Amino acid sequence: QVQLVESGGGLVQAGGSLRLSCAASGRTFGNYVMGWFRQAPGKDRIVVARIGVSGATTYYSDSVKGRFTISRDNARNTVYLQMSSLKPEDTAVYYCTASKSWASLYDYWGQGTQVTVSS
Repeated sequence: QVQLVESGGGLVQAGGSLRLSCAASGRTFGNYVMGWFRQAPGKDRIVVARIGVSGATTYYSDSVKGRFTISRDNARNTVYLQMSSLKPEDTAVYYCTASKSWASLYDYWGQGTQVTVSS
């Protein structure tokens, strides 16, 4: 069992930056592919970025490529999402996920953190 707790959300103006953090419980954090999803009001939850167990492999959705950076610190059991050049359309609840492999999109979810980008 993995418990995930996100933090770092908030209100920011368009063009600004935020860094989200996700702290994971348990001693097997380094065995999980970690990810960030987001869900805007009235829309489906979609993947934003994922990162492999060592941090060497990453995936980004086209909508955030070049603006967001996912990273992880296995010693601190934490995954980060650095968001830059934020746009109003980035407004959503952001969820941290852990999965046992790249083939599984998610096995565990966090409770989410709200990001609001004002124009």
